Amino acid sequence: RTEGPRPPRQRRPSLGKLRGVREKPVRLTAHARMRLARGATQEEVERAIREAPWAPALEGRWSATLEFPFAGEWNGRRYNAKQVRPIFVEEEDALVVITVYVYFLPKGGL
Repeated sequence: RTEGPRPPRQRRPSLGKLRGVREKPVRLTAHARMRLARGATQEEVERAIREAPWAPALEGRWSATLEFPFAGEWNGRRYNAKQVRPIFVEEEDALVVITVYVYFLPKGGL
């Protein structure tokens, strides 16, 4: 194996501790703020983190997906809903959003 050492794995909070963890402030990296231009708002990102179930993501990160009504047009096509999926890590004093994915859903979902 020619790769360098792996970064230490981030400890995942137990289900009982998630409530307190979800109350931490949410901070967006510069990259995550740029990704908001793809159709999400900071408020939607925060709601996804606070309200949606968390799923493990790669490299000790977390993912949370929340669907929002969206009766509008995006890139010339009409959609009825959108999903906002932030990828984030837990730090001692905050939940730090690394990137944000936005999926626009046609009528009837995917």
